[in-house]
Amino acid sequence: MTNKKKNLTIAKKEAKKKRQHEYMFVFINGKQKRVKRPPTIDGMDIHEFIMNNADPIFLHQNELWEYMDLS
Repeated sequence: MTNKKKNLTIAKKEAKKKRQHEYMFVFINGKQKRVKRPPTIDGMDIHEFIMNNADPIFLHQNELWEYMDLS
C-alpha cells in the first residue's frame, strides 16, 4: 500500500508562499542554509536604485557623496 499524499490547507499554502518571498536558500560550507533575501525596490538593489534615481540634493543631504558626479 502506498501512502496518500495530503494536500496543504489554504493557510499553510499562504505561509509557504510568504516564507519563499522572505527567504532564499544558499550553500554555506557545503550545506544548504536559509537566509533572508536582501531588500529590493522594484527588483533592484537599494544602492543601485539610489544611484539611478537620486538627485544631487538628496545625495548631499544623506551624505552619499560617493554617488555624486563631479561634472
